[in-house]
Amino acid sequence: MILTDKRILEEMDKGTIKIVPYNRADLGSNSYDVHLGSTLATYIDKELDAKKHNTIEYFEIPDEGYVLQPHAFYLGVTLEYTETHAHVPFLEGKSSTGRLGIDIHATAGKGDVGFCGNWTLEISVKQPVRIYKGMPIGQLIYFPVEGEIEIKYNEKRNAKYSGQPNKPIESMMWKNKF
Repeated sequence: MILTDKRILEEMDKGTIKIVPYNRADLGSNSYDVHLGSTLATYIDKELDAKKHNTIEYFEIPDEGYVLQPHAFYLGVTLEYTETHAHVPFLEGKSSTGRLGIDIHATAGKGDVGFCGNWTLEISVKQPVRIYKGMPIGQLIYFPVEGEIEIKYNEKRNAKYSGQPNKPIESMMWKNKF
């Protein structure tokens, strides 16, 4: 089941879902629209290594927008900071975003119960497209969980992405043991 608009509002009142900034106009019948933050990042090295800390460089999206290029990979961030303490949040692209050929996540569309932070976006495009800070970029949907949570994501000692700031965060795969 997916939470409806009324249930999302009820959960926000209870404090189990938090969205900042929140705008009632962005609440759909069963989702909440999130927007592109002002910062993008790209990896410095052209060849990435899963066992290495691959560093990124940040840049701001200018007021006139920025043209994303195919065959390039960008990290973006949501304008909104979110907390989800009793549900599983999923971030999906909006249909309008998809119709521009913009993918907002490569694989990581699911959050965990206890995720607190801005969402890092894994952006790629099919053809050149100009984007703007503050544009609608995706939508969050919330699923109830079955059973009790033993340890929420924000309480795990090894949670690599807990408390993400309002800028993109690079892969922390290198912190895994393999």
